[in-house]
Amino acid sequence: MRITFRFRWIPFFAAAATILVGIALGQWQMGRAAEKQAIENRLSARESAPELRLDAAAADVDALEYRQIRAHGEFVRDWVVYLENRPYQGVPGFYVLMPFKLTGSDRHVLVERGWVARDLADRTRLPAIATPKGAIEITGRVRRNPGKLLQLGQAQAPRPGAIVQNLDLAEFAQAAGLSLHPFVIEQSSDAQDGLVRDWPRPSSGVDKHYGYAFQWYALAATAFIFFVVTGIRRGTN
Repeated sequence: MRITFRFRWIPFFAAAATILVGIALGQWQMGRAAEKQAIENRLSARESAPELRLDAAAADVDALEYRQIRAHGEFVRDWVVYLENRPYQGVPGFYVLMPFKLTGSDRHVLVERGWVARDLADRTRLPAIATPKGAIEITGRVRRNPGKLLQLGQAQAPRPGAIVQNLDLAEFAQAAGLSLHPFVIEQSSDAQDGLVRDWPRPSSGVDKHYGYAFQWYALAATAFIFFVVTGIRRGTN
């Protein structure tokens, strides 16, 4: 029995396109996994570092990111902002953000105070949240920004009580007229305000990216095998 291979252009181009897409997307997922692993390595190293005290001096976000920090001051109660589409354990909700004025200066830092569930019947109805009065001390982790989601349409300008998808720190500082540190603090200290402070780990999802990469590589391999097998022809001499 003689085995031959019949080359056909249309299956070839279809298989080649699938292989290229599969490899490209697999490589992208591997890159994302490497980024998350790098974050985890830096996060683990900085979690064990001594806690810092934040003051009014200019701070380098690259040096402070993921460090544990302590700040003394008071919340600017009339400039709360809500980040929407932040679910917690499958429940829709908001991240509550509020500026924190540092004691003895005009310098502020934006604090992610915690998570609160949204009103499922009326998304514009905001929950009543207790805010400590006067000077307090908070602790938390430094983050470069509050996190970014895919933005559809024009972003809403920052204003007191706004519900926004994403928040740019420079735009917020300009709108509020505040001198703001170029990072946020994910608050971890309890303030008896009913907010949830179970923050997602920024490095989570490494295994998920490896799994997705395997699926894309498998698709590329399947396309190649399918092209070869369907082109094989058997005959007799």
